[in-house]
Amino acid sequence: MSAHLTTVAGVAVDTRHFIGGERVASAETFTDLSPIDGNTLAEVSRGTAAEAAAAVAAAKAAFPGWAATPRAERARILRGIADGVDKRVEELAAVETADNGALLRSHRRGVMPRVAHNFRFFADRLVGLDHGDFTTRGHTNHVSWDPAGPCVLITPWNAPLMLATWKVAPALAAGNTVVLKPAEWSPLTASLLADIATGAGLPAGVLNVVQGHGSEIGEALTSHPDVRRISFTGSVPTARRIAASAAANLTPLSLELGGKSPLLVFADADLDLAVDLAVEQYDNAGQVCLAATRILVEASVAEEFTRRLGEKAAGLEQGDPRHETTDIGPNIHPRQLERIDGFVRRALAAGARAVVGGHRGEGQYYAPTLLTDVAQDSEIVQEEVFGPVLTLQTFTDEDEAVRLANDTRFGLAATVATGDAERAARVAARLVAGTVWVNCFFVRDLRAPFGGSRHSGVGREGGTWSFDFYCDVKNTVTAPKGFEDHG
Repeated sequence: MSAHLTTVAGVAVDTRHFIGGERVASAETFTDLSPIDGNTLAEVSRGTAAEAAAAVAAAKAAFPGWAATPRAERARILRGIADGVDKRVEELAAVETADNGALLRSHRRGVMPRVAHNFRFFADRLVGLDHGDFTTRGHTNHVSWDPAGPCVLITPWNAPLMLATWKVAPALAAGNTVVLKPAEWSPLTASLLADIATGAGLPAGVLNVVQGHGSEIGEALTSHPDVRRISFTGSVPTARRIAASAAANLTPLSLELGGKSPLLVFADADLDLAVDLAVEQYDNAGQVCLAATRILVEASVAEEFTRRLGEKAAGLEQGDPRHETTDIGPNIHPRQLERIDGFVRRALAAGARAVVGGHRGEGQYYAPTLLTDVAQDSEIVQEEVFGPVLTLQTFTDEDEAVRLANDTRFGLAATVATGDAERAARVAARLVAGTVWVNCFFVRDLRAPFGGSRHSGVGREGGTWSFDFYCDVKNTVTAPKGFEDHG
């Protein structure tokens, strides 16, 4: 086997970059560890400014041809990529579980099928993309979506392939070329995506994958004058650096950032449903940007709710994510585990009480944790932990519930549990959030806009909003007369 191939869960993965349709190695590598057991999965090519420049150059060279490719042909290739994902669901699921520690059953049943759906959805959306002409004083207005150019897409480690393809699929559908930079803690399925795309007939240079540390390759990508769009999912501090880097070229940005989302539980809610919604927030070991980590409960039912939630959280099975019965797997990296533990230790020292959890497990596992007796202005309430840690506070009326819910710098999502439809509508209208779920959680439709308010992001993607971002939207106005003068 080549020195640049690693075998993960029986699947061969190329650890080199993919630039201009070819595999390219770097002089140095970085070590990719499995969060399951801490063992080394691969030594991965560590990109620098040189690889960034080469990838952008390849994307620029491939852009005219791909942009000129008819919509139907672009859609056909995207559907071919979806077919390729479907054929490799088991392999992709196994590699991603080894790489980021999320549940294998979730990858098999939900995440990887969603990856394929991302490509099919935007292929279909592309073919049907049409504003409809309209007239102004007899003049015809025609709206079109012109491909923008090379796009840099920087993706996180918590749902590597799904979140990468959430960006890659619309960018390619729009007629753009792509440089994808996956997170260094979970880079392997991005490499497999490059293989699948090539097998589906995507031309060389249309999709490029470069790996490495953001501090070494990221700025070279985001500051490049030939880049026409940048989409990033990750932390607020990194987004600030990206925005500053892109500012010199006025490169448009789409930023999906952190969250500190609330779950509002009113006394008239179905408490069984509300408890189930709260337990869902431990999904993926709490490493979900949308997670409602701040539980706000009406005081009259708080004691009963807290008891039920504590019991259910304590019953979650934590362990190897490859086992069918596991509910919570490991956290991604020793550095992230230390960060989570630091938040909890400081909260406990400040007077918080752990109803359940509040401590590390073996290896890279952190016990599902529920903290009460927390102040609204405390760090644990205001800052994103990104681990299996929930806080619980009480409120006495609707106004206080909304005030507490909105009292952070974030605004990504919110969840409301209530048996009153009118209250649901009132509260949802007052919440600062890009998405509000009522008596449900994590119901996502690609036709809907997605993004955050305040420090949770800039812009919206999904449906036509994705094409609005990844394209230069043009309006052509044509007079009713004049053509006959020229034959």
